[in-house]
Amino acid sequence: MSTHSQRGSVVTTVLVGSAFLTGVDLFIVNVAFDQIGHDFGTGSLSSLSWILNAYAVVFAALLVPMGRLTDRYGRKAGFVAGLALFTLASLACGLSTNVWELVGFRAVQAVGGAAMTPTSLGLLLAALPVERKAPAARLWALTGALAAAFGPAVGGGLVEISWRWAFWINVPVGVLLVVAALLWVPDVRHNAGAPRPDLLGGVVIAIGIAALVLGIVQGNDWGWASPRVIGSFAVAVVLLALFAWQTTRHPSPVIDPALLRVRSFSWANVAMLVFNLGFGVALLSRILWMQEQWRYSALTTGFAVALGPVFVPITSVIAHRLFPRARPGVMVAIGGAVFAASAVWTTLVVSTTPAYWTTMFGPWILGGIAVGLTLPNLVASGTASLPPEQASTGGGVISMARQVGLVLGTSVMVSILGSGAPHEGRFQVVWLFMGATSILTSLAALAMEASRRPAPVPVAA
Repeated sequence: MSTHSQRGSVVTTVLVGSAFLTGVDLFIVNVAFDQIGHDFGTGSLSSLSWILNAYAVVFAALLVPMGRLTDRYGRKAGFVAGLALFTLASLACGLSTNVWELVGFRAVQAVGGAAMTPTSLGLLLAALPVERKAPAARLWALTGALAAAFGPAVGGGLVEISWRWAFWINVPVGVLLVVAALLWVPDVRHNAGAPRPDLLGGVVIAIGIAALVLGIVQGNDWGWASPRVIGSFAVAVVLLALFAWQTTRHPSPVIDPALLRVRSFSWANVAMLVFNLGFGVALLSRILWMQEQWRYSALTTGFAVALGPVFVPITSVIAHRLFPRARPGVMVAIGGAVFAASAVWTTLVVSTTPAYWTTMFGPWILGGIAVGLTLPNLVASGTASLPPEQASTGGGVISMARQVGLVLGTSVMVSILGSGAPHEGRFQVVWLFMGATSILTSLAALAMEASRRPAPVPVAA
């Protein structure tokens, strides 16, 4: 193998490995929920959900501004700085002494993740010729599935020692990736003379999303008609409207309106958002079910949920080999329908009697197949055709849509399950919600595909 090829392999490993690291962290934290609540003396799902939501809100809001900044000032610097901050914040998360301290450090962790995620995709796409961009985007997207497969199993073992190791495991891996990035990843810089992105817009959308999530998560505890919930929703509406207004007037807005005028890109983001409304609850709801209803340990739960994500990369590879000419929108639409079938199947067969192999296993595998058809194609169709100077920005928009969907889905799930020990009927509503969002994903994917077709040529009279 040539030195150039070896360097390319190392660069790909570092950039894809960073995406894998953030994914593993997310899925390990899911498994650690029960132990964190026990250790801190709280069983409040609404409080614990902020361990996920604080990360997701900050991460979602900063993805695009970070992408814009690194497109201008240098992607390698942004990538290394983000990776280093993520690693240090992981160490601090493991040292937390209460839930809200942990939530704060998770927000700091999200800042690092927001810096390194779009830059890793931007650096990867910039290093490849046009014909290899779509496969690379799918590979980058598949790291999330691999993380979902390994994260719960690894996390289950670590949580048996202490939930703190769910965060400390990031430290040695992060240090190795930082060193490798400094030594081997080349810098890529575009738009060096462009104006500074609208960072105030990033703050506005972050607070707006946080207010929306706060109202949804606390609705049951505070009362849906309470001044605090109504106030949260009012703040969300005002700030999100202000963000939309700023976007049309700032010389360098958080989200470039020109990107959103590309119909296929816009529909890809709609499909990504609505799919992740359901995807956000698919894993966490099953983990909560197995731990709270079936009384599975963290280790047993980890191995139980690891099997489904294994089918994500397998499905993606087989589907593209069997149907190399299949349109991405069609694949996503099929994946959405299959994910809906998985949700309905779960609703019909799962009971409070522990029976993983005869009830949970089949729907969970079907869900893994659905994700393998959906997420990689959404990321590929949304980013592969972007111009090099907007690779990180466009990747940030796609990632933001995904994270907003995840946090809203998790918030809706918390609202449905309510406080105390949720009963079987509430979980069934959650899974039906997951199925409904999957159908909406299929419709958005078909619209995305239709927008790609060339307009018909008028026939002369």
